[in-house]
Amino acid sequence: MTETSPTDPVAETFETQRDRLRAVAYRMLGSHADAEDVVQEAWLRLSRQDTETIDNLAGWLTTVVGRISLDLLRSRQARPEASYDDTLPELVMTLDDGPAPEDDAVLAESVGLALLVVLESLGPSERLAFVLHDLFAVPFEEIGTILGKSTAASKMLASRARKKVQAPRRAGGDEREQREVVEAFLAASRHGDFEGLLQVLDPQVKLAVDTPAGVVVTIGAAEVAAGARLASNAATRGRPVLVNGLPGMVSWNEEGRPLSVLAFTVLDGRITRISAVVDPAKLALVDLPDPA
Repeated sequence: MTETSPTDPVAETFETQRDRLRAVAYRMLGSHADAEDVVQEAWLRLSRQDTETIDNLAGWLTTVVGRISLDLLRSRQARPEASYDDTLPELVMTLDDGPAPEDDAVLAESVGLALLVVLESLGPSERLAFVLHDLFAVPFEEIGTILGKSTAASKMLASRARKKVQAPRRAGGDEREQREVVEAFLAASRHGDFEGLLQVLDPQVKLAVDTPAGVVVTIGAAEVAAGARLASNAATRGRPVLVNGLPGMVSWNEEGRPLSVLAFTVLDGRITRISAVVDPAKLALVDLPDPA
């Protein structure tokens, strides 16, 4: 946690901005821990800055947080095997066996996390332009300053990002159709039906498995289908859930020990992404439902 002095007017101003800055960084990075680090780094930079030269402290802080987050996103792209984007941001789970949950707070959080999953498809510049403008109403002039681009170019980036964010909602179909695709995948996995798996997997499907040793990424329908046939033998019980607003599945072994949490992204009737958590330490931290 960032340490600030309550009697310092600059520190007081920073504290009034802390929650907003943390929210900006979280939606940029999808990680509460990374967001906290970014906010702390922004404070450190502010503490070294001559604040008399800052006309708009809130705008200056937004710019700094945006630039730090942008650098982190770009570094992730350079190291895709270690990217946090390959994991589910945070696990919010509800049962997918009836009407929508009545708990508005849980539902809203789940929808927000589903957006984070969609944001992963954006390039760093697109993500920054969309998040800052569409979610936090930052003017395009300021976004252009952060990106080193013109205002017009920043508008184009945000527009392109907006179309990508909206596309899954249009192409994904309703929840029932998405669940049918997932069920077809799970059934084909259980029966070792390789051709059936290929029918529901996008040719460039991405599987990201969060293991105790780190995130393991597999790309390609044939490769993912082969792995799915092998992995399906371990689970004896499963239960459909919504994971961060996405259709998913929790599985257990015969002793009732949780084996995995899966979340599926479905576009145009095919699975384009599977995010899996099999790390026992992380599964132990999740509020899982009881085995069916």
